[in-house]
Amino acid sequence: MTTDELRARLSGRDPIDPETITPDSELPDHPGLVRAAVLVGIVTGPAAGVLLTKRTGHLRTHSGQVSFPGGRIDPGDASPEAAALREAQEEVGLDPSHVELLGRLRDYVTVSSYRVTPVLALLSPGFVCRPSAHEVEAVFQLPLAVLLDPDAPQRRSAMVRGSERQYWVWPHQEHHVWGATAAMLVHLARRLRGEV
Repeated sequence: MTTDELRARLSGRDPIDPETITPDSELPDHPGLVRAAVLVGIVTGPAAGVLLTKRTGHLRTHSGQVSFPGGRIDPGDASPEAAALREAQEEVGLDPSHVELLGRLRDYVTVSSYRVTPVLALLSPGFVCRPSAHEVEAVFQLPLAVLLDPDAPQRRSAMVRGSERQYWVWPHQEHHVWGATAAMLVHLARRLRGEV
């Protein structure tokens, strides 16, 4: 997929109401949810892929999990896009000059009571990552070829607090990509393939 094709597929908001919660979320929307934003950045070039991080093991929430760069939307953030750019710079040292903002996926509600706005962007190759030692254990990419393979993600289930929960898992040689991040990647893949 060329950079122009990526740009065309990712520009703007989802064709449905952007305030709709993704069907993968089983939690209702409510005023107590914490607003957050993540940068869903696709690194362009010959080795195209989605930029992901592995959080350090000592963090209070989601420790050791794979995620997009991002976090809470602060009162000083003008928009989810501003929050996603700020968080990406804080977490991985991503210079905003390497980021081309394009659009958004639908909001996603997590089991930890966050309402996350996934901000779509293209990242020009050649940027240098400087991960925050406090927050980020590793920075890596899920190859675009894997993302575009409709057979790559797997649906799994586990018992959580006495009830069965379903979740997505993406294949990666080194990292376990699952949960909310994996669900957002499923939606991103469907959008890139023109299915939504």
